[in-house]
Formats: sequence, structure tokens, C-alpha cells
Amino acid sequence: MSRIVGSVADSTGNWVDTTAPLWLRPYLRLARLDRPIGSWLLLLPCWWSSALAAVAAQARGPSLWHIMLFFIGAFAMRGAGCTWNDIVDRDLDASVERTRSRPIPSGQVSVAQAAMFLIAQALIGFAVLISFNPFTIWLGIASLAIVAIYPFMKRITYWPQIVLGLAFSWGALMGWAAAFGRLDGPALLLYGGSISWVIGYDTIYAHQDREDDALIGIKSTALLFGERSKPMLALFFGIAVVLIGAAGFAAGGRFIFALGLVAFAAHLSWQIASLDISDPDNCLKLFKSDRDAGLILFAGLVLDATFRHLA
Repeated sequence: MSRIVGSVADSTGNWVDTTAPLWLRPYLRLARLDRPIGSWLLLLPCWWSSALAAVAAQARGPSLWHIMLFFIGAFAMRGAGCTWNDIVDRDLDASVERTRSRPIPSGQVSVAQAAMFLIAQALIGFAVLISFNPFTIWLGIASLAIVAIYPFMKRITYWPQIVLGLAFSWGALMGWAAAFGRLDGPALLLYGGSISWVIGYDTIYAHQDREDDALIGIKSTALLFGERSKPMLALFFGIAVVLIGAAGFAAGGRFIFALGLVAFAAHLSWQIASLDISDPDNCLKLFKSDRDAGLILFAGLVLDATFRHLA
């Protein structure tokens, strides 16, 4: 089957390819709005943290205003981050089958145009950020240093997933800070657990490009772990469950949170059991399923806060 004209190799015939105006499609792809899974994975630690704060405060649930702001901010900032990544990686992307038809290496968008689009997305994110308290604003600004250096890490270390984890888990701090104007132990535990979760799921994702990465000198935990990926995933997903569990119970989580944590752990176990690192489609499917895992945990936290008031 021939590829849709103007689509990218790692796109899948989605709404951008079929219904978006032609002039807008390259920008939507730069922001990865054709593949929103990454935005969800950036958003979920924010929502976990908001729900964890609700548990600690014995509120009926997380602030709906904060939930909405984090939703907008996550999509805007993930788009900005991906645009920055594509600017930095434009030569590398041209060497990888899955990414060579992305907007910049394929010539659909110039570097200058991409830079202007990055600024526009960042301004949306900033407008969201200044809706929070001063502590949270400065905390959000601090995350930009990690986002800026991430694209360079795969050139110098086999552990770029750690830096991605630091960036994608920042929301685990933000929700708590937005609620309390400070950071406490439960938020830090949640952050550590989320980092470990990100290392796990991005290792699965990186197995799609393992062969191309090895040829062009790009490093990843997928290459580092190789055939040992399953036991290493068990280690990192296990650490994630332990630290997130510690965060929830330290905040006052009870039985319903425990059920959500068990379901979250079961989902991660299913991923490990189902993984076939030689099958890119299998890796992509399991990676995408982490949105469901994250929503399960979020539901457990929200329901724990809500049902406390109905008991």
C-alpha cells in the first residue's frame, strides 16, 4: 500500500493526513498532534500529582481548573518540545527510515518556520503557567533546562531515557505545587516513580529504531539492554510501582488507591510479558498502552479521594 502523500513514516493515516488543511499539516506533525500519545504521557504525571494532592488535603477530588490547565499546557509544551527536538535532530532524522519524512528533513518546513512555531507553542504554555501560584511558575520555568538538553543526550550516553524521565515526569511535582505552593515528600516520591516508569516505556519505544540508531551512532537503553530488556523493564517498572505506592500511602491513600496501584502494576506486567523487541508494531502498541496504565492509576487516586467523603 502506498503511503499517503505528504505523510510521515511514523504516522498512521490519522486525522492530520485525512482532514487537516494541507498548509497546516506539517505544523500539526511538528507538534505531534497526529500522534497525541506523547502529550498524554506528559499530562498524566500532572494529573497524578493533582489527585495525590487531593488525597493529602482530604478534598473531594483534584481541582478541575488545574486539570484543565494541565491538559492545555501538556499538549502545548509537548508540541514545543517535539519541535525543538526536530530542529536539533533534523540531520539524524534524515538518516532514520521512520523519521526521514518528518517536516524538517523532508523540506516541508524550514528551520526558521519551525522556530517561529516553537515560540508560538511556548507562549501558549507560558500563558497556562502564569495561571498558577508563583512557586509553581518558577518550578515550571526550571523544567526548561532539562527539555533543552534532552535532544543532545542520545549522542553522548546510553541513558537518554533518564533525562526524558526527568522532563516528562516534571508534572508529578507541578500538581502538588499548584495545590500547596510547595513540594513535600509524597510529590518527590511520585516524581521518582514516574521517572522510572518513563525509562521503562521509552525503552520499549526505542526498540523500534534499534537497528537504525546503531548504524548512525545514536545511543539508547534499548541498545544498552538488548536481549536483557525484559528483566530491566521489570526492574524499572517495579521501582515505579514501589515509589508511586509509597507516594500514595504517604499522602494518606487507602484501599481504593491500593486497588488502582495493583491494576497499574498488572498492566505494566502485561506489557513485559507481551513484549517482542524484534517486532516494531508490538513495541509501538505496548508503548501506546501506557496511557491506559496511567489513566488507571489516576482513576485510583481520584476515586480514593472521592469515596473518602462518601464513607
